[in-house]
Amino acid sequence: MGKIIAVANQKGGVGKTTTVVSLSAYLAEQGKRVLLVDADPQGNATSGVGCEADKYTLYEALLMQCEIEKTIQKTKLDRLNVCPSDIRLAGAEIELIDVERREFRMRAALSRVKDQYDFIVIDCPPSLSLLTINALTAAQSVLIPIQTEYYALEGVTALMDTIRRVRHSLNTALEIEGVLLTMYDGRTNLSLQVAAQVKKHFKNQLFRTVIPRNVRLGEAPSHGEPISRYDPRSQGGLAYAALAAEVIRNNR
Repeated sequence: MGKIIAVANQKGGVGKTTTVVSLSAYLAEQGKRVLLVDADPQGNATSGVGCEADKYTLYEALLMQCEIEKTIQKTKLDRLNVCPSDIRLAGAEIELIDVERREFRMRAALSRVKDQYDFIVIDCPPSLSLLTINALTAAQSVLIPIQTEYYALEGVTALMDTIRRVRHSLNTALEIEGVLLTMYDGRTNLSLQVAAQVKKHFKNQLFRTVIPRNVRLGEAPSHGEPISRYDPRSQGGLAYAALAAEVIRNNR
């Protein structure tokens, strides 16, 4: 039975989609069957693994216009599939607003395929929207990327409050998979200070792996490839390989 991990932070530019694409790819490289669910209407995770939104996407699955199996595409990586999205998904927020049990649509859809995968990784939009609530309700855990820059913890309090509310009323089993430091530059005092602040705030919930600021990570999406294919020997590639290994160890 697959472990469903939502990757969430309503603050944009923290490396959320890069983390989803890279982690999913390396989990697959390390022998796990993985489904990447793109729950962000920007569709960057979809294009990041070299796919395009087709006739059927997560939008159609959430609106029950098709079964989720129809949306799933293979990628260039063995063992990695994607449930794609595009701008159509933005309409789901409005169309589901008056629907009963609207927060459970993603859980219901993923329950159909959960047993086919070892990990299902959900890319949440950079907001605490109905799509994010759906992802947190469907997930068993949430991974929180935090960039080591000014205002790193800005908004995290709101995210943690949302997680607590979801636990209370929608998904009592939701746990913190871990907090991930991204865009880290050990040469700067700022990165060192923010890392220390985050460690103090989250204590034993912090991943040992730290993702460095790396040009190759930024280049990979423009080539439609995860870093595991674009430049696996780069600092960013090695870091995400280590993160995937850490996630696997934590879920044995």
